[in-house]
This record gives sequence, structure tokens and C-alpha cells, in this order.
Amino acid sequence: MTKIISGEELSIHIRGVVSGTLTCGEYDVVVEGKDIPSVCNYLKTTPELEFNYLSAISAVDFIEYFEVIYHMTSLIHNHSVVLKTRIYDRDETSLPSVVDIWQGADLQEREIWDLMGIKFIGHYNLKRVLLWEGFPGHPLRKDFLEEVR
Repeated sequence: MTKIISGEELSIHIRGVVSGTLTCGEYDVVVEGKDIPSVCNYLKTTPELEFNYLSAISAVDFIEYFEVIYHMTSLIHNHSVVLKTRIYDRDETSLPSVVDIWQGADLQEREIWDLMGIKFIGHYNLKRVLLWEGFPGHPLRKDFLEEVR
């Protein structure tokens, strides 16, 4: 069974890498969007962590903010972790891409762009993957119907 690293334990590991604020929950840590690449790279390359597998990236629209959630697993050490970030500006929804860290982020970031409208800066091929180019808006946003009017 995979061990889930607590938010507090993870925050101890990444505190030196984070330049912005850091908030830890029971099983997750929330960092600022600008810190995502450095934290993810640290989590992947640090020998005692080695989160070499990005299980999933997902996004949730909470109306007040978007939350992007990264689920990572170390196949070597058999532990997993949840890293989150929040975007409070509904008009400027962008985050740095992690596709250079995990190639598996490619389609997941494209899907989030397609359905939620969150741009991943630095992604080499950020275009729609489920809907056609020119589709008006991003259908999983809570303001989708207002967006297309």
C-alpha cells in the first residue's frame, strides 16, 4: 500500500524551495502558482522523495478561485503526495507548465486548458484536445454560460 505523505511533512521538505506563501492541510500543500515548477522539480529530483510519476492533474472551479491539483507518486519509495495551487483572477488564468518535468502532463494540461480555460505557460502544444478549435469558452467553468453570451 502506498504511503500518503502528510501536508505537514511535505511542507517541511519544500519550505526552502518556495518563494511565496505555503499552506498545509492534512494531506496536501498549497503553494503559489509561480512556485509550481521549482517545487515539482525538487519533488522529482530529491533522492529521498523521487516523485517520478505524475498520477494526475485536475482543476476545480470554486467560483472565488480555481484550484489546480497535482497528484504525484514515487514508484521507488512507494509514497504519494498532493500539491495544490490557486488562481484568484478569473480573467488571467495561467500557471507555469510542468510538461518539461513530467511528459505525462502534456494531455492533462491540454484538457484543463480546453475545459477550464487555465493556460499553462511554456507548454509546447497548448491547444484543445476534446473540443474543436474555435469552440466558444470553456464548458467546465461555473461562468460558462455567461462567458459565451
